[in-house]
Amino acid sequence: MKKITWLGLRLAMGLIFLWAFVDKLFGLGFATKSENSWLSGGSPTSGFLMNATRGPFVELFKGLAGVTIIDWFFMLGLLFVGLTVTFNRYLKWGAMAGSVMMLLMYLAVFPPANHPFLDDHIIYILVLALLAYKNTDRI
Repeated sequence: MKKITWLGLRLAMGLIFLWAFVDKLFGLGFATKSENSWLSGGSPTSGFLMNATRGPFVELFKGLAGVTIIDWFFMLGLLFVGLTVTFNRYLKWGAMAGSVMMLLMYLAVFPPANHPFLDDHIIYILVLALLAYKNTDRI
């Protein structure tokens, strides 16, 4: 049962990142409309960075919205983290990359809306850390 739980957690985390990549790439209508997809010329970072950012770093993050190199790093990061975590290969590298992405997203919305310092980005960082350390045992 413990192995199934770890497997489920790893697959769930990996698929969160892969789904974000696919939805932003094709614009499947969930978080990204088809006309805003990356393949249609949209920016995968603009929506979040222009509309969701707040707090002390708002100007920094809004300035990064739509920057081509940032879009590429973001999309490659989503794909890399999603693949490494889902397929349990290079998991420590994927967990580190995913943690950096989550930390940056956390800073973009700091302070969190519903808690003095915790939000889902911090929880994802902790889950990625758990998976990376657990990876010494093959699941």
